[in-house]
Amino acid sequence: MRDNPVLRIVAKIIIPVILLFALYVQFHGDFGPGGGFQAGVIFAAGFILYGLVFGTEALRNAIPPGLLRFVIALGLVLYAGVGATTMLLGSDYLAYGALADDLIGGQHLGIFLVELGVGITVSAVTVTIFLAFAGRNDP
Repeated sequence: MRDNPVLRIVAKIIIPVILLFALYVQFHGDFGPGGGFQAGVIFAAGFILYGLVFGTEALRNAIPPGLLRFVIALGLVLYAGVGATTMLLGSDYLAYGALADDLIGGQHLGIFLVELGVGITVSAVTVTIFLAFAGRNDP
């Protein structure tokens, strides 16, 4: 795809739009359809498009495998950390009401943080899976 300048230019235009839409889905997920999983897949789709158009080596240079592993762990720690925090505050695991003085505020904060952890993890895992399969040599 390196020979197709139109595809490369269109990709440069559409990838930021894809990433922006993923952020919209992530932050709007508690008010309507969407959430962490959907946003993570959309976000990963932007990076996968980058890898398809510009090559997997360019994607690996943009997002090193070590950074992907760190981001996967970060999302898992964020998700589990919310649950551990609610337990340390004397409530059940992922009982979001314990995170704030009022129940509604705690629910909102807890759901936001858990969905953010899910989005981060899903995005990084999806890109990692893409790179694992795209980097294979044909027999």
